[in-house]
Amino acid sequence: MSSTRMANWELTSRLGKFLDRHLVLTLLEFLSSNQIYDEKELLLGKLEMLKNTNMVDFAIDVYKKLYPDENLPTEFFENRQRVVAELKELEKLTEPVLAILVQDDVSQQIATTRDSRQLFDYLKMNHGLTSEMIDSLYKSAKFQYECGNYSGAAQYLSSHRLLVSQNDKNYLSNLWGKLASEILMQQWENALEDFNRLRDYIDNYQHFSALQLLQQRTWLIHWSLFIYFNHSQGRDMLIDMFLERKASYQKQQPYLNAVQTICPHIIRYLTTAVITHRRRREYMKELVKVIQQESYTYRDPITEFVECLCVNFDFDGAQKKLRECVDVFNNDFFLIALQDEFIENARLFVFEVFCQIHECISINMLADKLNMTPEEAERWIVNLIRQARLDAKIDSKLGHVVMGTQAVSPYQQLIEKTKAMSIRCQVLTMNIEKRLQTPERVAWAVNEF
Repeated sequence: MSSTRMANWELTSRLGKFLDRHLVLTLLEFLSSNQIYDEKELLLGKLEMLKNTNMVDFAIDVYKKLYPDENLPTEFFENRQRVVAELKELEKLTEPVLAILVQDDVSQQIATTRDSRQLFDYLKMNHGLTSEMIDSLYKSAKFQYECGNYSGAAQYLSSHRLLVSQNDKNYLSNLWGKLASEILMQQWENALEDFNRLRDYIDNYQHFSALQLLQQRTWLIHWSLFIYFNHSQGRDMLIDMFLERKASYQKQQPYLNAVQTICPHIIRYLTTAVITHRRRREYMKELVKVIQQESYTYRDPITEFVECLCVNFDFDGAQKKLRECVDVFNNDFFLIALQDEFIENARLFVFEVFCQIHECISINMLADKLNMTPEEAERWIVNLIRQARLDAKIDSKLGHVVMGTQAVSPYQQLIEKTKAMSIRCQVLTMNIEKRLQTPERVAWAVNEF
């Protein structure tokens, strides 16, 4: 999308490659309300995306905004008639299936049966359910989704998933469709449940090629942003997805590998999550490593802020990048609500690093580093001390902050160093026990004994 008002660091064109068109429309609505691009270009983009959907009324509204003095082309009325006719036809096809599913004995069977094949056999024998009837559920769900009726699509997809196995040709599409529907309805708990189900399926499906697996994970990463930046625990889960390791020696991080291979721009969101996290220090070392590795493919003020602070210890550069971060947040659909929280935590992070180097700090100099007035900086430090987040004293006469001693006892050092060893031993023990549980291993163990 070419524009006369190109915004700095705006990622919609990159993100849109890995999103469903309905999800992209939400990003375009944000760009329109934020006045980042020329409105006419955005309307043209929306109209182009709506061509392959059944949201005819939405397309008509967009066309009227683009060409207020022109008559509507006849194709809009023809499309509306086609959509209404197809909708009625699909309702006739799905009506028998829905009538079966609401019966009392069927509801009980659904509640007690976990095997889709067993449930299908029961409904086939007792209620005449056929495979064609199940396929009609999926077709209706897809049609409802294209019409913008996401709640209807979600209901049809839930019913469809009950009746098909994971080997069904439409099962994977069902998972993607259900996740998209819940995201677009902003049902974040349901969306998280569907996301976990889809992630588990992708990670454990044995018939994906390496390229297909990489593509599926890349799409999942981008769709997950809607959940991670709206769910109350989302940023914790985002960090776990990319940086957490189940064992200290585990090297495989498939979703981080996908980011580094195809979509390094996701590092922006990972960096934001770490900066605003309450246990920032635990993940910062790993994050810095990732930022440095991918700095030649992707950089923005958020990643450069971390690089200035943790790699170069350039506090002036970090201050400059922090000011630039405001523009990034204002132009990012997922991050705009986190701007104040990020700035506050970024200032605290600057202060933490500064305190590791200096024992006595001038409040005036600190205010300059944090882009604050001396009075604001002093009040900010006082609040940190009151909240027990800082071991320091303020000398108001000299205008200094005197840091307390932060020496770690030898006992604490020993405890920290042995933590990783303890985790390794536990994981190793569990792996040995799992191997011995198989018949071949048991026989081998008995013979060896």
